[in-house]
Amino acid sequence: MIKSAVKKSVSEMGEFAPITEFYEAIADDGRISVTHVSLYMALLYKWNLDGFKNPISINRETIMKMAKISARHTYNTCINQLHDYGYIKYIPSSNPLSGSVVHLKLL
Repeated sequence: MIKSAVKKSVSEMGEFAPITEFYEAIADDGRISVTHVSLYMALLYKWNLDGFKNPISINRETIMKMAKISARHTYNTCINQLHDYGYIKYIPSSNPLSGSVVHLKLL
């Protein structure tokens, strides 16, 4: 039911496939919270800014700010869960110069 409503709205506005596919994928996934959605949208935005190159290099502080996440623990939990649930492939880095890497699994 939700999927058909998303498809109808998208067809009226024009489609950006990665957002549409993500929302269709999470429609029936009860594990996904608004924080996961916000974080994924921030990652998509970074991907867009980087010219749609996959993978993307991310900086935790920047992504947290984009996603409106204020707690580091919340960010770490959500990014690891998105990885565990199969929405992204997250490769953390302890090197602040190189940053962590995220492969968006475009569905």
